[in-house]
Amino acid sequence: MTTTSLTSQGAAQRACTVWGLSARGLSPLRTHATSVYLLPHADAVVRVSRAEQRASIQRAIALTRWLAGHGLEVTEPLDVSQPLSVHGYVITLWRHYPQPDGPPPGPEHLGRLLSQLHRLPEPPVELPAYHPHLALRAVVGSSTTLAPSDREWILGRSDELLDAYAHLDFPLGQGLIHGDAYPGNTLWDGSSARLGDWDEAAIGPREADLANTFQGVRFGRTTNQLRAFSDAYGYDLADWPGLSVLTGLRDLHTLGSFVRRADLGDLEAAAQFAFRLDTLKRGDRTKSWVIH
Repeated sequence: MTTTSLTSQGAAQRACTVWGLSARGLSPLRTHATSVYLLPHADAVVRVSRAEQRASIQRAIALTRWLAGHGLEVTEPLDVSQPLSVHGYVITLWRHYPQPDGPPPGPEHLGRLLSQLHRLPEPPVELPAYHPHLALRAVVGSSTTLAPSDREWILGRSDELLDAYAHLDFPLGQGLIHGDAYPGNTLWDGSSARLGDWDEAAIGPREADLANTFQGVRFGRTTNQLRAFSDAYGYDLADWPGLSVLTGLRDLHTLGSFVRRADLGDLEAAAQFAFRLDTLKRGDRTKSWVIH
């Protein structure tokens, strides 16, 4: 594992120097799997990712440029030399889309964007095949804070779900998918919604892009919101027999970032991980999870 003594914000500041930009006013917007910093004078955001994500980030930059050229409303990288490697981090620079107060765009906007995405031709970017839980299993296996019993339960549950996944039939077929599509990855640009965070783009079953929104019932998503999402996409996943498998995969997937943060000493992340894992072990779908 790559280690660094430089903070993610320090790495963002050094990247700004390489790009010939002042780091004046650099401030954190979001810290979870990826740290995001606002660079207000450049109307930009700096994303700081882990070194092992470099290949996926390079693909994301090429892919979003292609998608924008095909009229899909996506978050767009700025025209600088990127990604940069800085002391164990991978740094990228993106256009900033100031967000109004209130919730992110509703699920129906994501449904429309995914409908457009799934109709596009194959991109001229070599994308990996979609394999659920590759990253999760690596994080769980290498964690320094997970109790052995928790590690065993997560990997065992992952085995069960992956076996079920391998036997699913996907009526929507295979193609370009976002890989981490959920309403929280959409942003307002002033008049419409844009889809961001393309690091997990892949070739896989289109149902995988739809199931994450249904998994959002854990965060308070309503039946009316799910209906609006399905209407906007043009297909309702609710009655598909494989839905519970995909939402189960997503439930476990969300644990990965909390395990990684807990390993770095983040007590809040450790508490949220423990809460989510407890509800999963008990099969409890009534407890609401905190949106990170």
